[in-house]
Amino acid sequence: MSVANEIKDKLTKAFAPDHIDVVNDSHRHTGHAGDDGTGETHFNVSIRAAEFAPMSRIARHRAVHAALGPDLIGRIHALALDIG
Repeated sequence: MSVANEIKDKLTKAFAPDHIDVVNDSHRHTGHAGDDGTGETHFNVSIRAAEFAPMSRIARHRAVHAALGPDLIGRIHALALDIG
């Protein structure tokens, strides 16, 4: 399973979002820091879920990182989050 699919699956299970979009931007960072040659190191995630409504921006980011878990987070060099 691709890293993008792992991200989407974990976040969908954790938050049952109204909207989720995971974009692999690794090709834009080829040869840059964090590029390990797998083509799966840089991601943009846009997610909307009711669960995030009462949370602060930092709490939202922490919740997403917790849902992804340390093993998956450890394989990602850059994760841009648009959470609402």
